[in-house]
Amino acid sequence: MGAQNVMIKGTKDGFILKLNDQCGYQELKEELIEKLSVQYKAPADGQAVKARIEAGNRFLTEDQKEEVRQIVHQQKSLLVDEITSNVITVEDAEQRIREKEMSSMTGIVRSGQVIEVEGDFLLVGDVNPGGMIMAGGNIYILGTLRGIAHAGCYGKEEAVIVASQMLPAQLRIASKLNRAPDHDDDPHEMECAYIDSSNQIVVDRLQVLRRIRPSITKIEGGR
Repeated sequence: MGAQNVMIKGTKDGFILKLNDQCGYQELKEELIEKLSVQYKAPADGQAVKARIEAGNRFLTEDQKEEVRQIVHQQKSLLVDEITSNVITVEDAEQRIREKEMSSMTGIVRSGQVIEVEGDFLLVGDVNPGGMIMAGGNIYILGTLRGIAHAGCYGKEEAVIVASQMLPAQLRIASKLNRAPDHDDDPHEMECAYIDSSNQIVVDRLQVLRRIRPSITKIEGGR
């Protein structure tokens, strides 16, 4: 008996469909249709059941992903939650590299000036009112933020904004927006802004980064 090209595993959240990455796509598709029709039984209450598809080292084109979704959707109440693969396109890989890069600048971001980068951004200087920084990753300002800072501007909700003095006109992280935080006096210590568990932007002491974003403060090879 040959190797199985499709393995169906039940979990408390639904099903996992593991696809063999060594066989041809047509062969895989035929077995997927057959196994779902034989092994999958729709719940009696008609409630939707999530299915996660794991493609392993197989690259699926967008058309193939859509075809697989349609095969799964033909089964009553079974919905594709996500399709994962260990393989990405060269374009996606290059984009990920750019998003991890740190860009830096020394000087002042003046009124009307917009700085936009794909990854993290470090500014040694101030952001004046009317100035704006947009970064796909985190924003670090060794100076005073009085303008607008938009971190994670391509949708990265775990991004943070750090400033020596946090006096912004507006803070944005991914799609979330927050007006300037209230300060009775100018802050005397570095602060950070992040999206908390209630899905709101909050401003707190810099020290909380170690707890809320441990990956940022982790040093490879450190103890």
